[in-house]
Amino acid sequence: MSSSDFTDTSMNNNRFDFHLSAATFLYVLRCLTGVVVCYVLYRQFPQYPFHWSLVSVVVATSPESSNHLAYDRMKANLLGGAVGLVLYFMDFPTLLLLCAGIVATILIGTLIRLNNATRAAMAALIIVLLQEEQVKDWSLVLQRVACVFVGCIVALLITLMFNMLLKHFNINKLWNIDNLGHQD
Repeated sequence: MSSSDFTDTSMNNNRFDFHLSAATFLYVLRCLTGVVVCYVLYRQFPQYPFHWSLVSVVVATSPESSNHLAYDRMKANLLGGAVGLVLYFMDFPTLLLLCAGIVATILIGTLIRLNNATRAAMAALIIVLLQEEQVKDWSLVLQRVACVFVGCIVALLITLMFNMLLKHFNINKLWNIDNLGHQD
């Protein structure tokens, strides 16, 4: 090794050169806001499975600030919850129900053009179908569907609120973030 191997740190510094873009900062704020809102629900109503709202809100929140994508993710979560609810009442092994649900969710999601949001639908499907309890209780499934829906609504409202604030205060131009993917 030469002495320049120890003194030239320009190559090593580039590995640690990290800049937080405005889009990433806003995504972090949206996720944190959603988690805080759903966590408050989780703590205030411990009798309901609002921990699934926490999962749902982060799955439904997108790095892009697109209203269209927020609506698609909400529709996808509702699709997954609905497919899970229908399959729940079938008397088959859980693995078979999960596999059938994945296939149905992908096919329906493709049919209604949810595209990449279909992943959120599959997460909701799994939340609804997986049972930790020994006894199947349909009211728990309805609570899970409702809590997934609440997480989606929170994610959608936060996205809409952030986009409204960005537009109202003209923050896009201030932070030079016109390319955040806004699609109203």
